[in-house]
Amino acid sequence: MKIRELFDEKIVFSFEVFPPKKTSSIDVIYKTLDELGDLKPDFISVTFGAGGSGNSRFALDIASKINESGIIPMLHLPCINFTAEEIDSALLEAKQRGIENILALRGDINPDIPPVERFRHASDLITYIKGRGEFDIAGACYPEGHPDSDSLDEDIENLKKKVDAGADHLITQLFFDNEYFYNFREKAAKAGINVPIEAGIMPVVNKNQIERMVTTCGASLPRKFVKIMQKYEHNPEALRDAGIAYAVNQMIDLAASEADGIHLYTMNNAYVARKISEAVSGVIGV
Repeated sequence: MKIRELFDEKIVFSFEVFPPKKTSSIDVIYKTLDELGDLKPDFISVTFGAGGSGNSRFALDIASKINESGIIPMLHLPCINFTAEEIDSALLEAKQRGIENILALRGDINPDIPPVERFRHASDLITYIKGRGEFDIAGACYPEGHPDSDSLDEDIENLKKKVDAGADHLITQLFFDNEYFYNFREKAAKAGINVPIEAGIMPVVNKNQIERMVTTCGASLPRKFVKIMQKYEHNPEALRDAGIAYAVNQMIDLAASEADGIHLYTMNNAYVARKISEAVSGVIGV
């Protein structure tokens, strides 16, 4: 089933997982998938690994496992260092495995690896995939603006290119202040972007995690969020519970404000995903 069809029915609720390290067995993630599957998300997306450096074979195997469990999989596909032949190979294998939903990404730029000229931007990849006519295509978006853009307005102009190229729906980068999302959504609508936008939410459950994510994506930290982190940083269990509660409050507010969907960055933590799913089940119909 193509994910774009789900948005006509409900607030879409989905998860993201990532492959284990190359030195680990893929079985590490399969137990997590079993637990996440019990929560009945609308779909589960699979990254190519943290920082875009994961194992693509693992990603395809994990997406296949999700599909076999009866849940819709979405495969992340970064393009900056891929040739057209490599993209063709990935799409062909995805199709053969019954995977028909792709999150088209530029991917992280590695200063040690010259980018392939064929796909400089995610919009280039979306155009390429759309020409094959067989996939549902999602695009990434950034409520606070992409780190490489000079302004949010400029970033939204680039986002419009993704939508015009054929993106069927969008998933946002994580954010901790819903006002950024609402401002972004309003600006996107004014720019003529009329596809569904899922809000990306990450429950922060440890101090190292938040420091790493802020460094990676540059998300702003609201004052109340910082106070929570400071108060509980030396109490891991309390910080975990506070992080879950903060994410739940974000999601309830988003649902009340008619977000098209919520994409939960699970960090492969089934316990956290379960606690959040149970807390919002009456609000978003999990």
